[in-house]
Amino acid sequence: MSSAPLPLEAAPIAFGTDGWRGILGVDITLERLLPVAAAAAAELAHAAPDGLNSREVVIGYDRRFLAPELAEAICSAVRGAGLKPMLASSPTPTPAASWAVVQRGALGALVITASHNPPEWLGLKIKGPFGGSVEGDFTQRVETRLAAGGITVPQPGDTDRFDALGAYLEGLRAKVDTAALAAGLQRLGLTVIVDPMHGSAAGVLPALLGEAAVAAGAIQEIRSQRDPLFGGHPPEPLAPYLQELIATVRRSSAGGQPAMGIVFDGDGDRIAAVDEHGRFCSTQLLMPLFIDHLARARQLPGVVIKTVSGSDLMQQVAEDLGRTVLEKPVGFKYIAAEMLAGEVLVGGEESGGVGFGMHLPERDAPFAALLLIEALVEGGVPLGQRIDALQRRGGGAAAYDRLDLRLPDMAARARLEALLASTPPAEVAGLPVQAVIRTDGVKLRLGPSHWLMLRFSGTEPLLRLYCEAPGEERVAAVLSWARELAEQV
Repeated sequence: MSSAPLPLEAAPIAFGTDGWRGILGVDITLERLLPVAAAAAAELAHAAPDGLNSREVVIGYDRRFLAPELAEAICSAVRGAGLKPMLASSPTPTPAASWAVVQRGALGALVITASHNPPEWLGLKIKGPFGGSVEGDFTQRVETRLAAGGITVPQPGDTDRFDALGAYLEGLRAKVDTAALAAGLQRLGLTVIVDPMHGSAAGVLPALLGEAAVAAGAIQEIRSQRDPLFGGHPPEPLAPYLQELIATVRRSSAGGQPAMGIVFDGDGDRIAAVDEHGRFCSTQLLMPLFIDHLARARQLPGVVIKTVSGSDLMQQVAEDLGRTVLEKPVGFKYIAAEMLAGEVLVGGEESGGVGFGMHLPERDAPFAALLLIEALVEGGVPLGQRIDALQRRGGGAAAYDRLDLRLPDMAARARLEALLASTPPAEVAGLPVQAVIRTDGVKLRLGPSHWLMLRFSGTEPLLRLYCEAPGEERVAAVLSWARELAEQV
């Protein structure tokens, strides 16, 4: 596995869109982690809503190197803040920690994880009492506490442990009839092959669907053992890192046993799938299916929320079913805010995060997987056929891809930002721009299911290019055009 050289100096402690992350042993050390955990716990207590009298803080962790040990260590920081840590007895998906917060009526949760980042990373996520990630103003107050330099002495002591994973599984079974799903898969003759990418969602779907489904071959799992190196790739649900799953699905289908794949990222909050033909299905394709199933078959209430980088098919399917669609900037925090404010059917982003109004204001990949299986059982056809039908209903298939382009320096980034702000392109790869959308970055609409979006990273000279177009060749041409534009500035 090739990777960039490790930094020699720690970066300043700063929270991003979902927690504080960095290189283990450089940015993330016990000396730095303890005060961050203490400040986060203290802010959870300070910001607790009226009537919440709990002193508990749930502590979760993933399967990364030293994650269990650091999770146990920060319990002393929580005690030092005058609060009671409740430590998960095993690695769990991050949404299990969020579930535990709501179930127990706790102040919140601290989760030791770096989510889908490369193996050398680790970090800390903070969950609020509502069962989702805290917002930016909360983490700013945590940073203010750290800057103020208040002393919180870690307190040693015995830590209570609880079965967070078992409680989470029980909660999911109460929301979805998992026995009916297992029976439905056997009726369809469809095998679900799960790839947890060596992460903390390993074993979750087989446990939910039951031993009989496993014995009957309705569900299998690959790469389920703990591997802090994640097989040499980041545990991110992207096609280049899923070749084993894609090959396994194709072998099964070619051998006469139709199969599909479901993949989770390292901490189980992002999902993707592989259809019976081996086609990678990101949430660009899964979200329309969730919308159709929940609105048409389940007839659940609520609006649909998509990020501006989401496929047009999401909006087409939602509006066809009479649902209002809200388009938000990239980042699940914008979706979660809408889920806390009003009635939401489903909200999702192109990178794999999906949340459901009937559940938590949180990305929850195992719950999404159950609803995906439920949709296929209800429809009676495999994933690829279901997606193809939705695309035909929306006006035809479209292709999508994303390219992350590192610019030479921040000066080059500033020049490109200024150009896009003052004179955005009037033409892209031979087609006129019909509309310029500035919800997040710059999105150039070229036609139905045809657009290019340019969006900069928060602090790096990194440009993210997103494109949806009628075919893969056109996507490649538009991204190539965008790359040339960026490199010429």
